[in-house]
Amino acid sequence: MNTLGKTLPPLASLLPFEAAARLGSFSKAGDELHITQAAISRQIRGLEDNLGVKLFYRRNRAVFLTPQGQDLARVVSDALHSIRDSAARLRASPHSNRVVLLCQLCEAFYWLMPRLSSFHQQYPQIEIQVVTSTRPLTEFNDPFDVALQSTRRASGAHPLMFTASDEVFPVCSPAYLAAPKPLSLAQLQSCTFLHHSSEPPHLMEWESWLQVFGQALAEDARSVTFDSYPLMLQAAVEGHGVAMGWQRTAGRLIESGALVRPCAERVYLPEAISIYRHQEAGSRAEVAALLGWLEAQLQSEGDS
Repeated sequence: MNTLGKTLPPLASLLPFEAAARLGSFSKAGDELHITQAAISRQIRGLEDNLGVKLFYRRNRAVFLTPQGQDLARVVSDALHSIRDSAARLRASPHSNRVVLLCQLCEAFYWLMPRLSSFHQQYPQIEIQVVTSTRPLTEFNDPFDVALQSTRRASGAHPLMFTASDEVFPVCSPAYLAAPKPLSLAQLQSCTFLHHSSEPPHLMEWESWLQVFGQALAEDARSVTFDSYPLMLQAAVEGHGVAMGWQRTAGRLIESGALVRPCAERVYLPEAISIYRHQEAGSRAEVAALLGWLEAQLQSEGDS
């Protein structure tokens, strides 16, 4: 009979407890883990209820470990560090030449794949394993070495290596336009607006894009909302309306003629994309090579 699962405390509460114990603050623990102070407090309270002891003294806005909390903090810290070290060894062997790149789905499909062969030509000895996700980095639990995602998304404790710029502008199918382009922003209001919805929001959307030019979305504007950016972009290709396009993901579709820019306005974002190294990736040469290649690719496009 498996008694381990019945006797262990809630595992999801151990990281918040370790961070709060180490930092001496629920607020700082929340900042480190990119969750709210209230969420940290709920996790700690649930852990205390499970164990039947108080782990922290709560005095005004400060928290202090109780003797029982100090004992548990030592055990949890040692256990988590042991798991971290073991995971690092597993990542490094037996595929020491493999680097796992976590990438947002749209960037992987439209930006990375057309360019990845140049990395293989430059570093034939390194194996790149690309994994994709539509969720932020903090919600990805599988191993990775390097991650690429939108700058506004949660990243946890993984160190930021560098950022890259991008440009945002409307895109649509060439068959969708009833009038010759370019359209004015006033003429654009008669189109169907394709929206991308995510929680929390991380991409520039129509409302904030139009605000840059002193405009607002008409109250009676026709709109269709998608929970996937790649799906929204494909809807634009199929002629369902006008979408927000990003140069790095929509550029190839524009070059191929699948999409066009219906108006001339664009918004430049100097830090649109962020590249992270896993906090336990270490200083492997293979990881450094991928980071260097990504930076060169992103900066060369940003300068062009």
